[in-house]
Amino acid sequence: MLDRIAEFFVFGFVPLVLGILAVPELSVAAEQVVRGEVIYRERIALPPNAVLSVQLADVSLADAPARVIGEQKVTPTGQVPISFAIKFDPSVIQRQMTYALQARITVDDRLMFISDMRHQLDPLTEAPQTIMLKMVTPSDASAKVSVFGQSWLVEYIDGIGAIREPQATFRVSEAGKAGGSGPCNVYFATAKVDDRSIAVSDIGSTYKACAPEVMAEEKALFEALARAASYRIDGGKLTISDKDGRDILRFNAAS
Repeated sequence: MLDRIAEFFVFGFVPLVLGILAVPELSVAAEQVVRGEVIYRERIALPPNAVLSVQLADVSLADAPARVIGEQKVTPTGQVPISFAIKFDPSVIQRQMTYALQARITVDDRLMFISDMRHQLDPLTEAPQTIMLKMVTPSDASAKVSVFGQSWLVEYIDGIGAIREPQATFRVSEAGKAGGSGPCNVYFATAKVDDRSIAVSDIGSTYKACAPEVMAEEKALFEALARAASYRIDGGKLTISDKDGRDILRFNAAS
């Protein structure tokens, strides 16, 4: 009798154990795509070296750079409309945040067309999007702006946000000398610029003391410069990013 009871408990529960082991794992969220097309009104042909860049960005914070969720770069083979498909992870989308599409066409880094109005959308919708671009006139961007020899006004510092007053500056020469006026002190540094990479080191400054909030802003500026890894210039703006591609400094070209 005891042998039969033992046999029941040993063999009766085996299927249950095997059933638990056979439960499949939950699948991760699938990649999602925002699709659409870019158009412009002008009846002109794009040169063969034109590049279209379309970004899906989080534009919720007015005092910080837009956070790029996904991007696609296209070398157009014909005329408008130009199709795009931006892949992104839907798990990063938050309902309380604001998202928009941003697009531009450049030729040898010179801005030719840009989306000058916010194209807001729900990224999780499957509806195709149409982005209207505006042609950049010579008065907007007559030529490619060089990072060298230009005085740049700081308008955003990582960890601080938008900068209004006092206006700090940044300048770099082809000889590798860098510096400018900080929020409080005059500063100087060494810069190595190669194509789109930039490294700033040996940062020093004068020793003037200012209000605590101004000194905090200056400290954040110097720390951000020390983390500089790459840069880009678009529409008269200089943006510096860290090694992870995160925007940490943004400047306007001084007139």
